[in-house]
Amino acid sequence: MANVTFKTDECKGCGLCVQACPQKIVSLGEHKINAKGFRPAGITDTEACIGCAFCAMMCPDAVITVEK
Repeated sequence: MANVTFKTDECKGCGLCVQACPQKIVSLGEHKINAKGFRPAGITDTEACIGCAFCAMMCPDAVITVEK
């Protein structure tokens, strides 16, 4: 299992990480809005994460960290 962290206050909600996730466990927050007015991304099921770091590689703002 991998440990994935998002800097939610810096996320601009572009959705590139959502599209990159092969497990389909990354999503944009439906009920949360960050300080910049965007819906930040997050993990819906941490147990299903395989630690591939595709989400982190796709993030243009480097707000995602994946640790195995």
